[in-house]
Amino acid sequence: MTGKLSFQHAASRHIEKGLCTRLQEIRLSKNVTQQQLATEAGVSLRTITRLESGDGVTLDVFIRVISALNLEKSLETLLPDPSIRPLERVQHGGRQRLRARPKPAGEATTWAWDTTSAEE
Repeated sequence: MTGKLSFQHAASRHIEKGLCTRLQEIRLSKNVTQQQLATEAGVSLRTITRLESGDGVTLDVFIRVISALNLEKSLETLLPDPSIRPLERVQHGGRQRLRARPKPAGEATTWAWDTTSAEE
C-alpha cells in the first residue's frame, strides 16, 4: 500500500486521488482485472481507468465500483449516522432537530491594543 494520506489536512483533489488509489489497490488485492470490475459495476473499461487514475468520475460510478468490490460496509462508515446524538436529544427534550439555527452572536466585544505602557 502507498503512503498514508491524512484526509484531515489534504486538499479535495488529493483526497480524490488517494481514494482512487485505494480502490485500485483493493481491486488488485482481490485479483480482479479492470475489465472484470467494469463488467461487474456496469460501467466501461475507460471509466474504471479514469477512476483509478483520479481523473474524476460521478458519485454513481464510485458507488457502483464500491458495490462491485463488496465494500458496501465501507459506505456505511463514510458518514456518521446523524440520528445517534444522545446528548443533543437530551438537550432538546427527546425531539429530533428539524432545522439548523445559527447561534446568536451575543454582545460583540471590541478588541483593543493593551493600553498599559511597557515603560511603567
